[in-house]
Amino acid sequence: MLETSESLSFKRLKWQCRRGMLELDVLLEPFLDEVYLTLEEEDKQRFHKLIECEDQDLFPWFMQKDVPEDENLARIVNIIVSRVQPQIDRT
Repeated sequence: MLETSESLSFKRLKWQCRRGMLELDVLLEPFLDEVYLTLEEEDKQRFHKLIECEDQDLFPWFMQKDVPEDENLARIVNIIVSRVQPQIDRT
């Protein structure tokens, strides 16, 4: 069975969502599985850009200790936090 370029791209994204920090994994992987495919194309591109960022940049953004200077990154971080945050146990 041949895979489409879209399914290969999704698998590549899935792999890229696996980070070195559990805190990032529990945000990015569920978001990819549950929300990514429903995003507008522009937000999908923002997500691709976000995935290229380093963990040490992502962590404070997702823990809401800092905000990305790039407004496109800030938008996708906000989308992810608002969609996935209720599942995070901050205790």
